[in-house]
Amino acid sequence: MEIFLQQIINGLTLGSVYALVALGYTMVYGIIGLINFAHGDVVMIGAMIVTIVAGSLVASHPDMSAWLVLAAGMAIAIPTCMAVGWTAERIAYRPLRRAPRLAALITAIGVSIILQNLAMMIWGRNYLSFPQIIQPEVYTVMGARISGLQVFIMVAAGALMAGLHFVVHRTRLGTAMRATAQNREVAGLMGVNINTVIAAAFLIGSALAAVAGTMVTTYYGVSQYTMGFMLGLKAFTAAVLGGIGNLGGAMLGGLLLGVIEALGSGYIGDLTGGFLGSHYQDVFAFVVLVLVLIFRPSGLMGERVGDRA
Repeated sequence: MEIFLQQIINGLTLGSVYALVALGYTMVYGIIGLINFAHGDVVMIGAMIVTIVAGSLVASHPDMSAWLVLAAGMAIAIPTCMAVGWTAERIAYRPLRRAPRLAALITAIGVSIILQNLAMMIWGRNYLSFPQIIQPEVYTVMGARISGLQVFIMVAAGALMAGLHFVVHRTRLGTAMRATAQNREVAGLMGVNINTVIAAAFLIGSALAAVAGTMVTTYYGVSQYTMGFMLGLKAFTAAVLGGIGNLGGAMLGGLLLGVIEALGSGYIGDLTGGFLGSHYQDVFAFVVLVLVLIFRPSGLMGERVGDRA
């Protein structure tokens, strides 16, 4: 029972990060029907910036509070990631808004490659280590161990997801987003600025990506220019699992995928003598993707699609 609970805790921590990244995918897809495969690289940029800023502050001010270091890193990472997301939408995606979806998809892959290579030129190929500034406080719950960092990641992710749900369902911007997702042309005729709404979706998604990157680099202690590729694919899998285009589905899909990975790498790894252990945990995510696409292409909560006029 302790092992099962431990894997659930680990899975929820990882799934919280997947859910935050998946929200960026599902917001953009729900509004303009684009699968932004460069979104994972925005997470990578956020992680790299936070790592560099934290390392510099710790070297120059060793007595600075860990939370101040993280706040300073995020204060730089969030606007930078938002600028990257806005620039990609303005330069790469907006001109292709009425083009076939394949053109936009290929462009998204190209943007991802560009961001990876820019990050490699700026920060190099090697892994960057995040400084050990967070004290490893560990608590015991029913025999399972949970760290203060894991609690922080889950609570922060939950608060951000709740805040995004409030914005989408209780604000004028959210109403404009839902109207644009249902029918862009009619929303425009009703006075909604379509370009502003789409740009806002990219900005919000990029801000969440920066926070997710901060969580990843503080949790694992390292960051590297290729880290966004696999993370982005898994977040996309989470969005498909929950129902891409559905915010609640992205949240549920991310948490479920994290738990599935943790349980799979733990229990199935033991049954196979370690052959399918933690080193092969990526297998479980893509097995889930294949099964969902075969048996329930619309995802667990289905995609909310408005009737077209």
